[in-house]
Amino acid sequence: MAKKKKKKKSTAAQSNSGNPRVKIETTKGTITVELFSDVPLSTKNFVDLVSSGFYDGLTFHRYVADFVIQGGDPTGTGGGGSGKTIPLEITAHKHLKGALGMARTMDPNSATSQFYICLADAPNLDGQYTVFGQVLEGMENVLELRQGDKMTKVTVLKSASAN
Repeated sequence: MAKKKKKKKSTAAQSNSGNPRVKIETTKGTITVELFSDVPLSTKNFVDLVSSGFYDGLTFHRYVADFVIQGGDPTGTGGGGSGKTIPLEITAHKHLKGALGMARTMDPNSATSQFYICLADAPNLDGQYTVFGQVLEGMENVLELRQGDKMTKVTVLKSASAN
């Protein structure tokens, strides 16, 4: 008997790529994101942090309506990180609604553990910040998140195919 494919509503195109996927369980529901393999430093950094349990229990410390929800700071203030920085990676990926990006300071090469999800298209960020993923499922939960909400558990669902 042939397998039936479930069709899921999403703000992003469904992907059958070998890219890693991460499940972010939050106090407002679950979010599944695909990470882009053509943004290798940011994707590896995020997967490494997720695999170590770094994000489990952290809060979303910044919410700007119709712009972004941001988390990944262990201090919850917006001033902390993982202790490791990665350089800016600019690709053709755009800051569309549901885009996953790396937050940073004024120094373009200062991204660490903080990330944001675009709540609406933000073309003004294109070419300035790294987009390294996209929400595949749970955008309705992303839109419910506010400052102070938590990431209860973050796990890698699928790793990139070995080269």
